[in-house]
Amino acid sequence: PRVCVVGSGPAGFYTAQHILKHHGRALVDIYEKLPVPFGLVRFGVAPDHPEVKNVINTFMQTAHSERCAYYGNVTVGRDVTVPELQQAYHAVVLSYGAEGSRVLGIPGENLPGVYSARAFVGWYNGLPENQDLKPDLSCETALILGHGNVALDIARILLSPLQLLRKTDITDSSLAALACSKVKRVWLVGRRGPLQVAFTIKELREMINLPGTRAVLDPADFTGLESAVKDAPRPRKRLTELMIKTALEKPVEMQTGAAAPREWGLKFQRSPQEVLPSADGRRARGIRMALTRLEGSGDSAKAIPTGDVEELECGLVLSSIGYRSLPLDPAVPFDSQRGVIPNSSGRVQGVPGLYCSGWVKRGPTGVIITTMNDSFDTAQSVLEDLQGGVLDKSPSREGFGLVGSILHSRGVRPVSFSDWEKIDAAEVARGKAAGKPREKIVDPAEMLRIIGH
Repeated sequence: PRVCVVGSGPAGFYTAQHILKHHGRALVDIYEKLPVPFGLVRFGVAPDHPEVKNVINTFMQTAHSERCAYYGNVTVGRDVTVPELQQAYHAVVLSYGAEGSRVLGIPGENLPGVYSARAFVGWYNGLPENQDLKPDLSCETALILGHGNVALDIARILLSPLQLLRKTDITDSSLAALACSKVKRVWLVGRRGPLQVAFTIKELREMINLPGTRAVLDPADFTGLESAVKDAPRPRKRLTELMIKTALEKPVEMQTGAAAPREWGLKFQRSPQEVLPSADGRRARGIRMALTRLEGSGDSAKAIPTGDVEELECGLVLSSIGYRSLPLDPAVPFDSQRGVIPNSSGRVQGVPGLYCSGWVKRGPTGVIITTMNDSFDTAQSVLEDLQGGVLDKSPSREGFGLVGSILHSRGVRPVSFSDWEKIDAAEVARGKAAGKPREKIVDPAEMLRIIGH
């Protein structure tokens, strides 16, 4: 059987890995829009978290299987349609992730100085589409809307000492911009309370221990929470206890007796109402927030506006309220309300032979391990359908034989995995010269030049 996977991030690679491992004859082709593979492992994981990128070693093994092929530089939905892939393959799995961002839906969110977390992370991680972002870091106070790990990643990158970032694979241009940054205070704002934060203890601890930076947490925000988390699951209990401990600790003034030059803090129960423009209306100067009260408890607590508002001055607003999947092809059903492809265990509703895995299947939540389990679940559905005779197993499916000729007729030249390895080697060599693990190439045209395309 010939199986095609669209997207080469964790969802795509884990789906391919599971099918290859549990079906001794299956052939899997992976299609990717960019010349370079690995999706959010390359473009989402923070540059100072290299250990999280070790999963790439597993993906390399999958890509090197003689029953697996990689075709980069191919945009499904434009260069080749999903129905065309369905003619060429017995099964097609869509694992293309979440390329959009959720919008705030408030006045002023399009002002200069306001960015989505996705674009900002893409900028410092070398995602080609975000290379011209040029965020304005000339203000002292930045405000991040959201209490997840991505929000903490951004705060950490904004406040990290440069000598720590220089040793990472952060892009050269973003390092240069951060070197000139005036940002020295970052507020992370959430609609709900300390018991509803979505970040994890590892990321919080890293932020608390960031050199030259102090945490500003208001003890009043944590009153009575120790008893409230007594019976909470252990991760939530430990996370809350760490926040309480940090709020109550007196700041360790630096050895010189001067306060830390940079600070960050958490603000709770505030919902953004409007980004406020500067006097000339040309950029953001602050944000008006509605104060909220919580109805219900735990993860299901809802934030209800109290009628009171508060304004906070800041010249940089980063909206970290979630990524969003976008529809790929008119032939594929899409729930635009939830931003997912309607499916059951990865089987796309009403389209036999079409599957989905990862964020486009269940929404943009969870870490790499969550995506792994989810992708194995979809791969299992594909294997069951192959074994149960649900899928047409006619030998006439040509796989890349057919797709290759379609691409050729449309002037599209795919990039192979060995092509990617040349780009990879060039990046590592450039990084070595600069004393870092790699220097990412951010321009797809330059990537294609390196491989002689």
